[in-house]
Amino acid sequence: MPTPPTGDSARRAPMPSRRSVLTAMAAAVPAASLSALPARASAASAAPAAAALPGGGDLGPNVLVFDPATPDIQDTLDEIFQRQESAQFGEGRFALLFKPGTYRGLNAQIGFYTSIAGLGLSPGDTTFHGDVTVDAGWFNGNATQNFWRSAENLTLHPVSGTNRWAVAQAAPFRRMHIKGGLNLAPDGYGWASGGYIADCRIDGTVGPYSQQQWYTRDSSVGGWNNAVWNMVFSGVEGAPAQSFPDPPYTTLDTTPVSREKPFLYLDGADYKVFLPEKRVNARGTTWGSGTPRGESLPLDRFYVAKPGAAAATLNAALTQGLNLLLTPGIYHLDRPVEARRANTVVLGLGYPTLVPDNGATAMKVADVDGVRLAGFLIDAGPVNSVTLLEVGPEGASADHAANPTTVQDVFIRIGGAGPGKATTSMVINSNHTLIDHTWVWRADHGDGVGWETNRADYGVRVNGDDVLVTGLFVEHFNKYDVEWRGERGRTVFFQNEKAYDAPNQAAIQNGDIKGYAAYKIADGVTTHEGWGLGSYCFYNVDPTIRQDHGFQAPGKPGVQLHHLLVVSLGGKGQYEHVINSLGAPTSGTSTVPSTVVSYP
Repeated sequence: MPTPPTGDSARRAPMPSRRSVLTAMAAAVPAASLSALPARASAASAAPAAAALPGGGDLGPNVLVFDPATPDIQDTLDEIFQRQESAQFGEGRFALLFKPGTYRGLNAQIGFYTSIAGLGLSPGDTTFHGDVTVDAGWFNGNATQNFWRSAENLTLHPVSGTNRWAVAQAAPFRRMHIKGGLNLAPDGYGWASGGYIADCRIDGTVGPYSQQQWYTRDSSVGGWNNAVWNMVFSGVEGAPAQSFPDPPYTTLDTTPVSREKPFLYLDGADYKVFLPEKRVNARGTTWGSGTPRGESLPLDRFYVAKPGAAAATLNAALTQGLNLLLTPGIYHLDRPVEARRANTVVLGLGYPTLVPDNGATAMKVADVDGVRLAGFLIDAGPVNSVTLLEVGPEGASADHAANPTTVQDVFIRIGGAGPGKATTSMVINSNHTLIDHTWVWRADHGDGVGWETNRADYGVRVNGDDVLVTGLFVEHFNKYDVEWRGERGRTVFFQNEKAYDAPNQAAIQNGDIKGYAAYKIADGVTTHEGWGLGSYCFYNVDPTIRQDHGFQAPGKPGVQLHHLLVVSLGGKGQYEHVINSLGAPTSGTSTVPSTVVSYP
């Protein structure tokens, strides 16, 4: 087995190709050039009232549905990949959906803003004798920018016996059954910075190799090969034993609370959305012992939104009692999309992207039970938004323990695709909210990037009580990346990089503290717990910057953090401590983590 790289000075370090704008390579595939036909779904069974918006309908030209008899599937997959492979900040968005059946000889290479999924109720309903591949040839073997793509609900028999899924942030791998192994590194074992697996079964061994960190939840693996800095498992059958920091495995027997992401499937000829039920102390997949447990909604209960739909239209559909299915594309919003009704579902296909104009908030959720947000990207606009996503209004106080709101594969970006600003990206006010995999990113490369150009002071702020996050990725904010004010919060896995582009020490000075913590628990909090938490610095503009600590927490018995690490990437800036005044400083250019096994 090759020795995985342990250095990371190239992790989004400046280089000419990294700052180039790739928009010209990312034009959407014209519908007429695709051999697969647009998906269609049943309209509402009864004609809507004159003023009502219809439920169901056509899924649009960028949702491509295949069956085993569809001609030229590989040609269509290759055409989309050619356009999306390096289209990091382009406008193309695609969902590739496969009806139940068996497909042979396919290699579905997955580029930016592309989702592939089976349309069965369980992964075994749609089987590939082939591969679903992510590699990093477009970026010279460096996988640290393989963002915004996904695979879901398929069974794979990889051609070589091992499937390659070399991804970074915002690239979930859900409800997949791999009848073989899974390689998470790019060809050549170059740098990689991911990632997330949930509700999957990998019969063979998972090889992360050069992956710096990874979180795997409620799954089954045949084995796990090596680790670099931070590998976290919760509810995973076959996970390696607890051993942090050497090797850096954090292993929880179960996941405290989980509820899998909603997904589209076919029931005969009818499209439905399946809503998996909540599990407590979960372990293993939801689908391994028969039919998954949950509720199905017919598509005529959804307003099928197309790119360009106005916020007023989306809100009218929600007010009418419909849910939202966002098809692939860009949606400009002049006001928030507001989910005010309990059990509302907002589900995206193929990374639909919400862009708030004129400083609006993109989405707001009322303090109600059971709202499900899943599968979309929020892109900050050029006028500063005070917030981009709000779950619950300020002062929310209702108890949602029995039926929490879930936020899954919802990603936020400030800058990169163009100038963007936001004071606080995600604010969680509702109690018991479950955030299951998010990447909240102030861009460090692309268009519209600079210390003030894409100013964003705070990444995630949690004011609600009893909030659980499983898979928290938050990077590069001007001040606190995560600020936790609610009681009894829990985080399973955290990955962070401090802002690269701080111009000098004074720019990040926090009173008498050097730098803002990546993860701050407010002084008044009495109970909080976290597992597998890492923060990295790469102050490439001023490498002399010192960061007092990656984590800041009150010294109270109920505040307990397990398996913390800080890393200086190539010696570009250094940490004085890991948490508060505990933990050895980082030093030199060797990119060796400083760790604290438990706090206090």
